[in-house]
Amino acid sequence: MASAAASGAAPGAARRPRHVPRHVWARERRRSAGAGLAGPNTVYVQVVAAGSRDAGAAVYVFSEFNRYLFNCGEGTQRAMQEHKLKISHLDSIFLSRVAWANVGGLPGMILTLKAVGLQRCVFLGPPKLQNYLKAIRLFPGPLKRMDLAVQLHTEPEYKDETMTVYQIPLAGKSLAAENTSPQSPGASAQGGSSPKQDTGPGSPRAAQQGLEEGKEKASSKGRGDEQKPAGRHADLVMAFLCKIHPKKGKFLAVKAQEMGLPVGTPAILPIITALKNGESITFEGRELLPEELCTPTDPGPVFLVLECPHQGFLEAVCGNETFRRYQEGLPENQVALVIHMTPESVLRDSRYQQWMERFGPGTQHLVLNENSSAVHNPRSYKIQTQLNLIHPEIFPLLTTYQSKEEAAVCSVPIVRGECLLKYHFRPKQEWHRDAVTVCDHDASVSEALDLPDFQTRVKECKESLPAAPGNGSPYPEIVFLGTGSAIPMKIRNVSSTLVNTSSTRSLLLDCGEGTFGQLCRHYGERVDQVLCNIVAVFVSHMHTDHHSGLLNILMERRKAFAALGQAFSPLFLIAPEQIMPWLHEYHNHCEEILGDIKMIASQSLVAGCENIRPKAKWSVSSLLDSYDLAEFQTCEVQHCKNAFACSMVHRSGWKVVYSGDTMPCTALVKMGKNATLLIHEATLEDGMEKEAIEKTHSTTSQAIQTGLKMNAEFIMLNHFSQRYAKIPLFSQDCSQRVGIAFDHMRVRLGDFLTIPKLIPPLKALFADDIVEMEERKEKRELRLLKETVIALDRLAGGENQETPPQKRKQAKNHQELPSKKLKTVN
Repeated sequence: MASAAASGAAPGAARRPRHVPRHVWARERRRSAGAGLAGPNTVYVQVVAAGSRDAGAAVYVFSEFNRYLFNCGEGTQRAMQEHKLKISHLDSIFLSRVAWANVGGLPGMILTLKAVGLQRCVFLGPPKLQNYLKAIRLFPGPLKRMDLAVQLHTEPEYKDETMTVYQIPLAGKSLAAENTSPQSPGASAQGGSSPKQDTGPGSPRAAQQGLEEGKEKASSKGRGDEQKPAGRHADLVMAFLCKIHPKKGKFLAVKAQEMGLPVGTPAILPIITALKNGESITFEGRELLPEELCTPTDPGPVFLVLECPHQGFLEAVCGNETFRRYQEGLPENQVALVIHMTPESVLRDSRYQQWMERFGPGTQHLVLNENSSAVHNPRSYKIQTQLNLIHPEIFPLLTTYQSKEEAAVCSVPIVRGECLLKYHFRPKQEWHRDAVTVCDHDASVSEALDLPDFQTRVKECKESLPAAPGNGSPYPEIVFLGTGSAIPMKIRNVSSTLVNTSSTRSLLLDCGEGTFGQLCRHYGERVDQVLCNIVAVFVSHMHTDHHSGLLNILMERRKAFAALGQAFSPLFLIAPEQIMPWLHEYHNHCEEILGDIKMIASQSLVAGCENIRPKAKWSVSSLLDSYDLAEFQTCEVQHCKNAFACSMVHRSGWKVVYSGDTMPCTALVKMGKNATLLIHEATLEDGMEKEAIEKTHSTTSQAIQTGLKMNAEFIMLNHFSQRYAKIPLFSQDCSQRVGIAFDHMRVRLGDFLTIPKLIPPLKALFADDIVEMEERKEKRELRLLKETVIALDRLAGGENQETPPQKRKQAKNHQELPSKKLKTVN
């Protein structure tokens, strides 16, 4: 159970062990005191992701005792961090279905939970969830060492201080069986495709499915694994019926005192406990009833979280006996809220509408699906709006993807999901919209224009630019989709860069979590065509922040081909061969995806490699032809094992080099000789060389020096640490050949002269952030200096001769002296 998250804490101990998070410690102390099931005072459900195509559907449940998450697609963690929904306080995560739309954000979420001190996570969901958690253990790093426990529906109900949760398994029928059209690779034979991958008679995708299934069978047969998918569990969707614990009535102390009870003395405590538990007591020969001295008990509200992916599940939902018991109108079984993670095609079905009606007028209905137009990352929109004032072409405004499907008209009132929309169960059942996210374009513009020097610097920048663009060629075009490291941030998503080599061909350099969402926000209605244009994805290494968005790209790409009526073709995956065990595990036990890729091992593209197989040679030749490239090459870099950089040379002459994650690396310099553009990681600022070595990353100056050594025409820095939320500290080595990458920044070769001139307005826009980072840097330098002085004193033997007050005074003097020097230098 979730209580095991205490990681070996001893609740009876007087002090909290340092390794146990504070909220876990408090929860265990409550339980040991016997106050576990008193019922919470405050409970609400809040929408994290409203179901839109770029964000998926996820809800967060809060009480003063516990926190829960229902579904965890890509981008969930980023939204929770932006909106201050504490990830560290999560007790359990509930997954309605093992489809990437629901579980794509779990690897990053688990790593974050591990980082904040939780050694054990509890998950509730269908049997496939065990296979998925086993598969992600193949990722390098802390996932291997974390206790990931699954509580299946066959086990007793989940119970904690806030509520009891019952898992209700729903077995659907395959749509293929109903329609006679076979499903494409990636869709489970038991209806396991994501809600976004629905097929129906006459759908654009149906015509493709026979061809795709044939390709997958041939591909599977060629690998000799045609029997392995039999290990995939029959697909189930798990609904969650949640009963919040009753809240005991309040003891009426004033009335008790009037009746002569010993209020204010220890003797009153057992009396209060008995009365609040509904027991009558006898006091001085008089029987006292609970209703005389306590307010009525607040019965626990009930809510239901349900995913109905497609019509194949309608029979299972509408005929479920457990649901029927809560539709009979009994007061104790009144459902306060049903959360429908349901596509419009299901909502429109008369059977589903009748099922909704049976809950009665007292039940609220919340719908989360692709018809939502909610904005989940308003900070990203705000920053992009302000950057757009500096240069509209390099920093284009963001957009949203709007579903073209007509909204269903329902026979019962429904509420459409919005990001951060709340429904309170306690203290009063009601909707709260005060936190719902909005994007105020005009307010963002006004805020930037009011900043000191901003308008002046923008004007000077624009006046310094040439009247006509230098290089008229629109390609290659580099679109930075993710420029942060490790975990997604408010402003910077994790690693991904799109290289558009022509109007019809694109290539992804790394594919971290949320890459598809970034494409949606950048391209809006054009996203399907962009997906079809992507012929290859390069994954530099196996760290989660560089490849956990890949499966969503594969699935959404397949959907895009169908939507546009174009012939499907697998994409080239250029990656370390160590990625294949993970892909095979997911394919064999969760969803079929191997038919969507043609693998090219990064190891086979290193200069001088003679082990390339004939089939791989054909794939490389086809890759080069697709992009009109003269060469695509990789080299091993100094990061983790099997980490690679890549270089592509176009037949027209340009050369783009991508470092991936690396320390300064001779092989990279050699491969990137005379590059037109080097995209290099600059995870840490100058002065943090020691940390860069420990983490096998580069500092800003190290990245720039690598570019200068290879004689790169221009250097774009990216992959910034989380500590640089908006902008990194500028290096003294920054020159007219260096640019700072931002998410959604669009760069062409003709922009090289322009980008360095953007730095003054950028400094004006982020002036407060730069001052704060410089203050942090100064404090860090003072701390290091102090540690150095103390270490020297110890070596000199001075430590034994000084009293503690003298040492404190000396440390203070050391701190004051360099501070004055630094101020003089600045």
